[in-house]
Amino acid sequence: MAVLVIADHDGSAVRDTTHKTVTAALALSPDVDVLVLGSKAAADAAAKIAGVRKVLFADGADLDHGLAEAVEATVVPLAAGYDAVLSPATTDGKNFMPRVAAKLDVAPISEIIEVVSADTFVRPIYAGNALETVQSSDAKKVITVRPTAFAAAAEGGSAPVESVASADTDKATFV
Repeated sequence: MAVLVIADHDGSAVRDTTHKTVTAALALSPDVDVLVLGSKAAADAAAKIAGVRKVLFADGADLDHGLAEAVEATVVPLAAGYDAVLSPATTDGKNFMPRVAAKLDVAPISEIIEVVSADTFVRPIYAGNALETVQSSDAKKVITVRPTAFAAAAEGGSAPVESVASADTDKATFV
């Protein structure tokens, strides 16, 4: 089972939320790749996260501002090589992950706080007053991870960085 983590970054470094999402991904599989959209410096930083097999780097004008349409158009073709796609449950992740799930024709699994098995996850409901265990029968999982529930993955990795094509889209522009 291979897992793709979509990195959250500030343009120069990956945020702590990415490290925590990598920890969740490693609970699913030891084969974890990270996709960095729009920042080579952040891609180089992601390569240093322990447990990451490789870093994919996509650059393009449409990706500079994290537009959901551009992110989805880049992620969906890459998802073919993965059993799960994870992103931190940040405003960006909550924006584009439902689009990715819809394009892949799978149900998104939102804000997990625990990985029980490859198809079973725990997530909070009712404003965190109750926990729900969800099991997905979809062949491909699209998951947002609540970063506060996972420890940050350590530094010390040395994953290779590979460039991948970004998709051009005329559906939206940043103003």
